[in-house]
Amino acid sequence: MGKRREARERAVQFLFQYDLNPPDDLEVALEQFWNSQRAAAIAGEKGAATWGQEMELPPPTADETAVRLFADPLIRGTIQHRDIIDEHIRRHAKNWELHRIATVDRNILRLAIYEMLYREDIPPVVSINEAVDIAKKFSTQDSGKFVNGILDKIKSELLRPARLAKE
Repeated sequence: MGKRREARERAVQFLFQYDLNPPDDLEVALEQFWNSQRAAAIAGEKGAATWGQEMELPPPTADETAVRLFADPLIRGTIQHRDIIDEHIRRHAKNWELHRIATVDRNILRLAIYEMLYREDIPPVVSINEAVDIAKKFSTQDSGKFVNGILDKIKSELLRPARLAKE
């Protein structure tokens, strides 16, 4: 899996947590999230720590740093522009209240719409393809179709080419 895909998946995971239980301090929550991701990866390699045993984390690897460097701005941007992004979802999700959309699908949509509206260095079709694949992985096969349908409608409103990134 590529670093950007992994970063998007981590961003969706954080946004899911944020949606269900918004933290008082985003910085603290992000630091805890990234540490938990590293601890889980290490536990997977070495076996889980026994109950009550502290696990000391080594410094992040270059790959972990690259994932975080791409994911952090996506997370922050999605949260910063969430009201505008949610308005786009409401406008295009016919017969769906925002709170009735599955939490994982809602946050996949939010991330992809953030990329499409605010990240001119990422072609919109890339954002759509990534979102559909992540929806299929973390949600259901039907979620991929749902996510694709909404994002395709938003793509048609963009004032930039769908396949090109601006530098």
